[in-house]
Amino acid sequence: MGMTEDPEVIRLFPSYVAKVRAPDPLRDSIGQGVLATVEDLRAGQPDVAAGEVWQSPHGLHRLAAMQPLVAYAAEVAGPVLEFLRISSRALSFTGCWINLAAPGAEVKMHAHPNNFLSGVYYVQVQPGADTLNFHDPRPQTGIIRPPVTELTAYNTDQVVVPVEVGALVLFPAWLPHSVSANRSDRLRISVSFNLMFDAFAETMGAPLWGEG
Repeated sequence: MGMTEDPEVIRLFPSYVAKVRAPDPLRDSIGQGVLATVEDLRAGQPDVAAGEVWQSPHGLHRLAAMQPLVAYAAEVAGPVLEFLRISSRALSFTGCWINLAAPGAEVKMHAHPNNFLSGVYYVQVQPGADTLNFHDPRPQTGIIRPPVTELTAYNTDQVVVPVEVGALVLFPAWLPHSVSANRSDRLRISVSFNLMFDAFAETMGAPLWGEG
């Protein structure tokens, strides 16, 4: 006897990525601050060599020139916490750095431990250097991978997110991600950052079962 109706598919434990694009005036302000910071940090240094990625020091969230981006990223994080139904919690930047990816440069798959959210803001991208890859965080799904007729959210092991100038992408810090080789003839310029709850140790790090 055949089934009379299709089974209900219940989606369990989905991952998420949030993406937004800064409005024009703010995008210009952020870009100017980032490029000015690059100029200061790299004064007197040679151009980034083909195939290489240059990363700045990781404390750029403290610089005045970076405050437009810092404020915008903090603002965007609010709706993400609301989406997750997390009660109001103050977040702090634990790191913020600029990435200059020369033609041919790529970034291997990695995650950002000991943070809650990670993010990337894009200052300069162009065709051939305008994607961010996210990878299935469940390694066991790669043990058996039969051929499929179409890639969907339920059978793929990687999702490629297109990005553009002014795009800000926020995602769980544990979610593995990578950047494909820059196939353009210009630098890809982005800013990465991490966010963590201000008072995690004081108010959120205790065992969930409370005092015995």
